[in-house]
Parts: sequence; C-alpha cells; structure tokens
Amino acid sequence: MSTSTMTVGPTQETTPKVCAVPAPTVLPQIREPQRIAPADARELTKIFLLRLDALEEGTHEYQYVRNTLIEMNLSLVRYVARRFSGRRESTEDMLQVGTIGLIKAIDRFDVSRGVEFTTLAVPYIQGEIQRLFRDTTWSVHVPRRLQELRIELARAREQLEGQGVHEPSVADLAAHLDVDEAEVTEGLVAANGYHSDSLDRPIPASGPKQQAGFVADLIGTEDPALALTENIQALKPHLAELDDRDRTLLELRFGAEMTQTEIGKELGLSQMHVSRLITRVCSHLREKMLATN
Repeated sequence: MSTSTMTVGPTQETTPKVCAVPAPTVLPQIREPQRIAPADARELTKIFLLRLDALEEGTHEYQYVRNTLIEMNLSLVRYVARRFSGRRESTEDMLQVGTIGLIKAIDRFDVSRGVEFTTLAVPYIQGEIQRLFRDTTWSVHVPRRLQELRIELARAREQLEGQGVHEPSVADLAAHLDVDEAEVTEGLVAANGYHSDSLDRPIPASGPKQQAGFVADLIGTEDPALALTENIQALKPHLAELDDRDRTLLELRFGAEMTQTEIGKELGLSQMHVSRLITRVCSHLREKMLATN
C-alpha cells in the first residue's frame, strides 16, 4: 500500500469467540491508519472486524483493533459530513458527532451477516449528524416528542392547504393527525421555540410619520404594583384578626403617615411605647404572611 506504513507481527493470543468466518490470528500493525487509501481501508476493515469479533473486550489487542478501525474509517465520517456542508453547524461539530456514529457502528456490527460495513456505518454516522441538527436548531429546549410533533403538524398543514383548507384550525389538524386538540395546541406552542429573534432587531415603521423601533420595545415589563396588590389581599384576613388598638396604630402610621411622636400624642402614649407596639404588630403580621406563603 503506497499511502500507509505497516509491519506484520503476531498478535496477543486471546480466547476467540464463535464466528461464522475464521478470524485471522495475525494482523498488520498499522502505524498511520488515517493515511490509508479508502479502497485499502475497506479491505483491511473486513479483516479487523473479523478479528475484533473473536477478541475479548477489554484486552490490549481488542483496544488496538477497535481504535485502528475507528481511525481507518474516519474518511467515511468526512464523506457523510460533506453532504451537510451547507448547514450552519461547524464541520468540526459534525465530524465529532459523526465519529460517535462510526464507533456505534463498529461496536454493533455483526460479521456473521456477511454485509459490507459501510451499509451499517453510513446510516449510523448520518443519524448522529441529523440528531445534532435537531438538538441545536431549537432556540430553547423542547422535548423530543414535541420536536417530532412540530414536523407532523407542518406536514399536516401543507396537506390540508393542498386540499383547499385555508389556514387549518387546531380542530382540522387534530382530525387530520387523529390526535387530541390539546396535543396539537401543545405542539403549536412548542413550535415557537424553533426560531429565535434578536431583541435588537429593528422594526420598520408602517407609516411615513411613525418612528421605527426595536423588538425589545414591544415587550412589556412586570408592574411592581401587581405584587403589592397580591400582598395586600393576602394581608387582609390577618389584619381582621387584630384588636382595635393595633389596627388604629397601623392606620395612623401607614395610612395617615403620622410619626411615632404624633401617634403617641394622639393616643396618650410615649413615642418609645408606640415604637414597641408597632414593631410587635408588624412582626406578628410578617410571621402570619410567611406561614401562609
């Protein structure tokens, strides 16, 4: 072989497995497996797969044979990855996941079936690369079931529109796919995570006198008064449990916004006593609120 360097030597003796085709007991020692020509790699792959099937997993020779098979067939991974060169994922990422598919094919290949290794390896490599696209195309994490449902819904919508159904409803899609309307609704909501948009994307003005803005301008913010309203509603039953003096103290301090000195004069109490009373009442209400939440 002109493109690789090999030496032949005896391999370590191990207990062979049962194999339909006799496994070779002597393998070529390949120093640079990745430089072997594809045609030569195919022939050597057959020999190494036979030997791998006869070896016990975990032995030194098993690791050598398996690693050599991986390196010899990396050209298969590059071949499959080139089919997807137009995608946005980097070639390095595709080669990495494609190599995972190659390893799975090597580990699961059955030499007794008498088929070419490439018939199993190529689908495995392609499947891992396609899985990469499914997992990285979504802008947010969506369960695989909903990812697949999005594809089914897209096909159903296309088929229904081809039949003359303009803008198919949830009921139309559910009937076409023979699933519950709730499941269709869940799939449509999940489909919103397939693509994302930048908050800094400008929005063109719809009229000559209107000013263009950004996507972020359309997103509302949380009103802090909403949380305050919820707290007030939760506080009402605990206020009703207080006696008249405690409720009067709170009304004067937080309703009329009087100072402790002014409240003391109003009720005939010292400022220090008013302070202790208000602190006690507020602590009591806080404990009640925390227990309720």
